[in-house]
Amino acid sequence: MTTTWKSSNQATNNDTISGTTLSSWSRQQKLAMIAGFAILGLLLAVSACSKQSPKPALVGVSSPTSSSATPAAAATPATTPTAAVSPAPAKKTPKKRPANVTYSDANSGVSFLYPRKFALTSGDKAQPQLAGMSDVPMNFVQPGGVAVATVALPGGSYPGTDFESAFFNVNVNRSVSEQECEHFAFVDTRNADGEPVDAEKVKIGSTDMEMTSNFSASVIAQAETQYYHSYENGACYEYVLGLGTEGFATEGGIEHVNRDEVFAKLEKILATVKINPVEQEHVAETAATNITGGKE
Repeated sequence: MTTTWKSSNQATNNDTISGTTLSSWSRQQKLAMIAGFAILGLLLAVSACSKQSPKPALVGVSSPTSSSATPAAAATPATTPTAAVSPAPAKKTPKKRPANVTYSDANSGVSFLYPRKFALTSGDKAQPQLAGMSDVPMNFVQPGGVAVATVALPGGSYPGTDFESAFFNVNVNRSVSEQECEHFAFVDTRNADGEPVDAEKVKIGSTDMEMTSNFSASVIAQAETQYYHSYENGACYEYVLGLGTEGFATEGGIEHVNRDEVFAKLEKILATVKINPVEQEHVAETAATNITGGKE
């Protein structure tokens, strides 16, 4: 009996020892496992860090590309202002010349406006002519008249009509008094009775003038002239409006030109005439020239 109890006690002790041993190994295993997990976690952390570490390097590698692209990107907006600053050159619009031209003569003080398309002559070449007449005569009662300027209409101003020529002419005479300036050497003879017609007083613009006219005709040509006189600057100024026609418009469907229309156009020039003050030196020189006939 005693032996049996010992055996059982021994077995019990053996079981206790083995259980203690097993329990002891399981703790170590747990610690080992924990340590292994810790090491594994550490390795994973290190591995993660090692995987993340190339990213800055990649950024560093790509930074030259971005930096090189930056000037290119900056160059694009730089060209935009240049294009805006230098637009395509605008087409130059030709300047239109004024329809009228101003004529001015310092010796006589005469100035007036006339259409640019009309032809101007001055000085000795300013003696006008009409069809059927040689030179259109001046109409002063005393000699000494000097031609200043003549403006002529273009020849084709009235196509399909008997119009041949028309002009506006200015003359000046310093040998005529103010009373004599009111008269004309050739009076109007268009009276049906053939008697002379006295000059009439007219107002052109702001200037009072005396006016007369003359008409001559033949089978092939007609000439009509209107004379105006005004006294200013110690001289008599004469303005002549002339119209010449050819034929009587009886053949070929040619019509008579509208005389009133032509003279109205010439009177517009007359209305722009201004007489500016003349220096006494010019007056004396002109008077001396008239007396000597231009000879020294």
